[in-house]
Amino acid sequence: MRTETIGFALCGSFCTFEPVLAAMTRLSRVFETVQPILSNTVAVTDSRFGSAESFRTRIEAICRRPVWDSLTQVEPIGPKKLLDLLVVAPCTGNTLAKLAAGVADTPVTLACKAHLRNARPIVLAVSTNDGLAANARSIGTLLDRKHLYFVPFGQDDAEKKPTSLVADMAQIPETVAAALEGRQLQPVLLR
Repeated sequence: MRTETIGFALCGSFCTFEPVLAAMTRLSRVFETVQPILSNTVAVTDSRFGSAESFRTRIEAICRRPVWDSLTQVEPIGPKKLLDLLVVAPCTGNTLAKLAAGVADTPVTLACKAHLRNARPIVLAVSTNDGLAANARSIGTLLDRKHLYFVPFGQDDAEKKPTSLVADMAQIPETVAAALEGRQLQPVLLR
């Protein structure tokens, strides 16, 4: 098994959780330590896709460790250099906008800020209905930043949701491997 420590932060695009958890499972088979981090929304929201508690239980079983879901739990990521790489999947439009603007007011965004202070890689797996609208600027800003790598993404339903973008969550492990080598998995834009 690989010895790098991977952080895995989940935001509230609940419709993508099954492929995200499948990718998390693949990573936990390759890396000794996968530390789960939950956004405030994921930590407390029951949705039509499942309860907050059921997701927490599944995530902790996959990663074999308790989740971090508070600012105080994620703040030491920076000063103590706790992670070698951080995945944010799904990365919602709200989180994209906060990261682009430098806002660090949730466990996920603070984990990113703390991790970036060490110039270490972050992998973003976009999932937003506004990717080709209000969040296009945030995506463009983040594509131009150092140490950020995107899971390849594209439109998920061009006819019914023409501005919606979603990453191919199955490519998270390959994107992580590339990011650990300092390169962006290509192509970034899927057809």
